[in-house]
Amino acid sequence: MSVVCQSLTLLGATGSIGGSTLDIIARHPSRYRLYAVSAYSQVDRLIEICQQFKPVYAVLGDESQLEECQNRLKDLGVSTKLLFGAKALEQIASDEQVDTVVAAIVGAAGLPSALAAAQAGKKILLANKESLVMAGALFMDAVKRHNAILLPIDSEHNAIFQCLPIQPVSQSVASACDKEGSFSLSVNKQQVHKILLTASGGPFREFDAEALESVTVAQAVAHPNWSMGRKISVDSASLMNKGLELIEACWLFDVSPSDIEVVVHKQSIIHSMVQYVDGTTLAQMGNPDMRTPITQALSWPERIDAGVAPLNLFDIARLDFEPADTQRFPNLRLAAEAFSLGGAACAVLNAVNEVMVDAFLNERIGFADIARFNEQVLYQFKDGETYSLHFSTVDELLAVDAKARDAAKQLLRSQSQTSQDVSEC
Repeated sequence: MSVVCQSLTLLGATGSIGGSTLDIIARHPSRYRLYAVSAYSQVDRLIEICQQFKPVYAVLGDESQLEECQNRLKDLGVSTKLLFGAKALEQIASDEQVDTVVAAIVGAAGLPSALAAAQAGKKILLANKESLVMAGALFMDAVKRHNAILLPIDSEHNAIFQCLPIQPVSQSVASACDKEGSFSLSVNKQQVHKILLTASGGPFREFDAEALESVTVAQAVAHPNWSMGRKISVDSASLMNKGLELIEACWLFDVSPSDIEVVVHKQSIIHSMVQYVDGTTLAQMGNPDMRTPITQALSWPERIDAGVAPLNLFDIARLDFEPADTQRFPNLRLAAEAFSLGGAACAVLNAVNEVMVDAFLNERIGFADIARFNEQVLYQFKDGETYSLHFSTVDELLAVDAKARDAAKQLLRSQSQTSQDVSEC
């Protein structure tokens, strides 16, 4: 059987998802060709990628780095054409030569290019949370209207995908070139009883409420199972990351928060589960390595080598589970409430949380304050139109995002002033 070579755009090549994707492409050069790549500011790494994979296009975030980078590539004999800026990201995401887009840019900056890929009907491997947290309705509508194929590569959502009875839309779906009919991840609620979304619980799963008040930055950025950036490590510690994943799961699988139960599983071996109405529970298990979900989505419906060692059950010996505690970790509750509020509530929560996590990392607030202030700002917008309107453009959502960030910063200023007044007394 001949293998169809997929032409890929990799958005966010220098992060952990990007690095894992490049490893897979290198392992399977007959299956995958890197057509275009983006790196915000890491010029040296981008040049290394271009030298190894020779993409047609590469995108930088800063125009001032363009000439130097292009000259260095020319000296190396690499003909990759350099572009810069947000519009260039949308260009390489929607290019007619591209079959598959790996959307791995972190934050709101990754939303427009992921949306451009959806509007161009691409096969999208989604790692950018903001595409669904900020713009779930808008993004999913674009996927459906333009007959795109959306596959999750976050380990938990990919695990759910693997445990659901989803069939390819055509025999050549892996190439994302010959799609017939529509594709959907929607759960059949006549068959599925509940989705079990697993969480490591973070480093503080055994801390009581008093201990959480005195958590340090160093403690919060030290995740027990995964190597991650500082912001996502704090989100994991506060369970906000799991809350955002709950929101993502609701959009991806067309379910409500009540259809999802978060299960703390400290070993991070079972990545998520699906319970069926006949009493069956299907679980996806594997060593914690992002190459597994990325490879599964890239090669689906086939299975190919990911370079990941098989799971050794005898080394694991035991698997532990416990319910998530939304009293000690209210961010998880807030995420479910934001999804139920509707409108741009999830965008507000995401924006405020980013401001509060940054304040915590800079030691302006305590760890437990993150959730307190998230809740305060989330409900500050409830009486207006923010949660009742339908938002039809990215610009409208980004305006809400900016407004929420301003409200969060104002709250921080007022809290700082109050603390100063108390200390002076």
